[in-house]
Amino acid sequence: MRSWMLVALIVSATTTTAFAQLPPDLAASVRELGTTIKAPETGKLFAPLQAKEPYADAIVERDLKYGPDERNLLDVFKAKGSDNPKPVLIFLHGGGYRRGNKRTGTSPYYDNVMLWAVSNGMVGVNMTYRLAPAATWPSGADDIAAAVTWVKANIAKYGGDGNRIYLFGHSAGASHVGSFLARDGHPQVRGAILASGAYALDPSTNDPGERAYFGADTSLWQDRSSINGLAKSSVPLLIVRAELDVPYYARQTDTLKAKLCEQNRCPTYLVLKGHSHMSEIYAINTSDRSFTSAIADFVAKTR
Repeated sequence: MRSWMLVALIVSATTTTAFAQLPPDLAASVRELGTTIKAPETGKLFAPLQAKEPYADAIVERDLKYGPDERNLLDVFKAKGSDNPKPVLIFLHGGGYRRGNKRTGTSPYYDNVMLWAVSNGMVGVNMTYRLAPAATWPSGADDIAAAVTWVKANIAKYGGDGNRIYLFGHSAGASHVGSFLARDGHPQVRGAILASGAYALDPSTNDPGERAYFGADTSLWQDRSSINGLAKSSVPLLIVRAELDVPYYARQTDTLKAKLCEQNRCPTYLVLKGHSHMSEIYAINTSDRSFTSAIADFVAKTR
């Protein structure tokens, strides 16, 4: 077996480091792209490794409405011949609060996350949400609430168990999941995966997407940050960042981990060695299981 196919983990008291399981040339290309967000370039690297439609083992229903806005749409993925009710994985894409979609054209992203969920005993729900500047804080959390309500009411006919919902957000999607969980009580959510999001907003970064979504008045940002609410939440968390992540998101993730540990509820915390902000998601459903093995373990422990 090639060395890049092996799972390698280094575990400390509260942090797991997982090494990317990539061919050497692909690993070198990811590292060469550096610590900035280069979605098109990263996407081209991983697209040849992804499945193409029609999908052999999944049934897909697209663009189901969960709310009144034109962007309140979701896709549902279920296994063929599936019977027993399965946990549900709801995925929220990133995009800097102002762009992004659950899928664009025939891109393999983010169907890849859904196909992985189906192949690992879950029903996948891939949702999109309203964007800034037309929709501002807390519209992301409101859209998650509406999608969760839809799932509770409708997912049984797709083989899902509405009482076993997992939220998975990446980048701005993780920020929205954080905002949703920071509200009081979510007994229907069994756990959440937060990958490279923002939880303690920092106006000094002068990020235009954050200003468009959270508001130009940065004096409100502390109250609009999710970190304090997450520290009080009882929902189990898997918190993730990449070694080659954007420095801002790396700091944000480390800060959230530290805050939770201060409250004596250290989360499951994963650093993906050799991955970047985008490759950590684009590698899902390939032979690289550095991230997905942790997700599968997390779901198994909390289901």
